[in-house]
Amino acid sequence: MAGALDGLVVLDLTSFLSGPYCTMLLGDMGADVIKVERPDGGDDARRMPPFVDGPRGPASAPFGIWNRNKRSIALDLKAPADLDIVRRIALRADVLVENFRPGVLARHGLGWEAMAEANPRLVYASISGFGQTGPWAAHGGLDMMAQGMSGLMAGNGPPDGEPYRLPVAITDVTSGMYAAIAVLGALQARQRTGLGQRIDQSLLEAGLSLGVYEAAHVFSQGTKPPRMGQLHRGSAPYRVFRTRDGWITLGASKEKFWRALCGIIGLPELAEDPRFAVNAKRVANNAALIPLIQARLEAADNAHWLTALGEAGIPCEPVLSYDEALAHPQAQARGVVVDGADGKPALAPPLRLGGTPASLRRPAPTLGEHDAEIRAWLAEG
Repeated sequence: MAGALDGLVVLDLTSFLSGPYCTMLLGDMGADVIKVERPDGGDDARRMPPFVDGPRGPASAPFGIWNRNKRSIALDLKAPADLDIVRRIALRADVLVENFRPGVLARHGLGWEAMAEANPRLVYASISGFGQTGPWAAHGGLDMMAQGMSGLMAGNGPPDGEPYRLPVAITDVTSGMYAAIAVLGALQARQRTGLGQRIDQSLLEAGLSLGVYEAAHVFSQGTKPPRMGQLHRGSAPYRVFRTRDGWITLGASKEKFWRALCGIIGLPELAEDPRFAVNAKRVANNAALIPLIQARLEAADNAHWLTALGEAGIPCEPVLSYDEALAHPQAQARGVVVDGADGKPALAPPLRLGGTPASLRRPAPTLGEHDAEIRAWLAEG
C-alpha cells in the first residue's frame, strides 16, 4: 500500500539525530529520502554504540533506527563534481532537510536563497541548535546544551540538588518531529501557492515549547518556577510512589479519584481534612500529603495496589524499564516492535495512519550503498 508521501523526494543533508529523525518520519510515510554523506566515514552516528552485525560488518544500532527507509550516496561538498550532484538532486527534490551550523551550506551555494531561486517549489528545512537568527545562531547546539538553555535541565531533578539532564535526547527528537510537521504544513501550503518556503527549527525552541506549565508560571507569577522533583505543578496527588516490591504511577487529583483513594488506602479522614479538601490545597500541601500516602502504599505489593486502584478507575500503572515496556502486552498488541526490513526487531513507525500506513521498507543503508542507482535516476531526468 502506498504511503502518504509516496512520490515525494527528500534530500537529506543531515547527521546525528535531529535532522535524521525528521527525515526518518518522512521516509516512514513513503517519501524517497536520499541521504548525502561524507565519503570519509559518513554520518558520525554510524560510529555510535552499541553495534549489531550488518551486511558489511558491525553497524551502529542507533543509526539503524533513525536512518531506515533512506538511500545513501557518498558525496564530498568540497569537491566541485560532487557538489554539482547535490545541486542536481536539490533541483529535483520536493524537500531539503539540513542541520549544519547556520551559514555552512550557503558557502557551498546550497543556502535557502540560492535553492529557492533554482527550485521555487522546494521546501527547505533547517534544524540547528539555536536557530538561523539571533546572537546565539552561530553556537553549536547539541541536545544537552539545548536542555540546559531551555530550562528543561534546571527544572529536572531533586528540589535541592544539581540540575539533571533528561536521559533521552528530548530536544533532538522533538525538533525533528516539529520540523517534520512543519514540512507537511509547507507542502500543504505549496498546494495553494505553488511555492516552497523556509523552515527554521531549533533545538532551543523545541525544549522551550515543552515547558508549558513552567511558561504558565512565569507569565502569571513573574517568578522562576520552583523545581518540583516528583511533584506536579497543578495536580495532587500526582507522582511516582514506592510500593513493597516496586514503583507505581498514581494520578488521583480529580475529586472522585481522591476520595476513592482515601478509602482504598485506609485513610478516609483525609478526604475531610481542610488541608486536602480540593486539588489546589493538596498541591499547596504536598509536603504533608505525600508521606501519608507513601506510608500506606509501602505496605503492599504493586499487584495489590494496581488491582485495587484500577477497580476504582483511578489512573495508575507500573513503572517499567525500557525492556519491560517493549515486551508489555499493550505494546505488543499495538505492534510497537516489528520485524525490520533487515529481519531484525525494530521500532515500528510512531505515525499511525489508517489509510496510508507508515512502513519499514528499507533497512538503514550502508555508506554510499545507492550511489549507482541515484546517479542513474539523475541521468534519467
